[in-house]
Amino acid sequence: MKAVLIGALYLAVCLAFSAPALAPSADTDPASKDDVILYLRTMHSHDMMQKTMQAMLGSMRQMFSEQFEKDGKTPPADAEKHFNAIMDEVIKGMPLDEMTEATIPVYQKHFTKGDIDHLIAFYSSPTGQKLLDEMPAITGESMTAMMPIMVKYMDNSKQRIQQQVKEMEKGAGQGAQGPDIQK
Repeated sequence: MKAVLIGALYLAVCLAFSAPALAPSADTDPASKDDVILYLRTMHSHDMMQKTMQAMLGSMRQMFSEQFEKDGKTPPADAEKHFNAIMDEVIKGMPLDEMTEATIPVYQKHFTKGDIDHLIAFYSSPTGQKLLDEMPAITGESMTAMMPIMVKYMDNSKQRIQQQVKEMEKGAGQGAQGPDIQK
């Protein structure tokens, strides 16, 4: 009888210590919708999206002006006023709730509950909060810094594409045949 009790006690202790290993871990459990919502709230996602869009407006305004110059035109005197009004309307009308709802399954696909918990812990920390505060400005300044590089790249790409189209048209005009299709 004593041996049975010791064996049962031993078995209970073994099960107690092995149960956490057998149970699903938060590090591997899928993130729930509520987990992702808490993460997005911690990140102040709506505010972040609006601030980021506002920060990017400077780069868009610059592109708008440069396009007029490139086309050899002078923008109307009230162009910036109209541009700002249009962009304000676009930003205010952005369906942020719908956009957020659409991203929840994406986060669930790519992050476990443990991942989301770690992200929440980071973005709740002083460094995470600083990153959230600074990110819109960093994004806007980065876009401004990259804009000349992107414009040059796009101009070069546009020229290469136009050249390739001309070569294709020239080949087609010389009677180039497509593949011989037999019935």
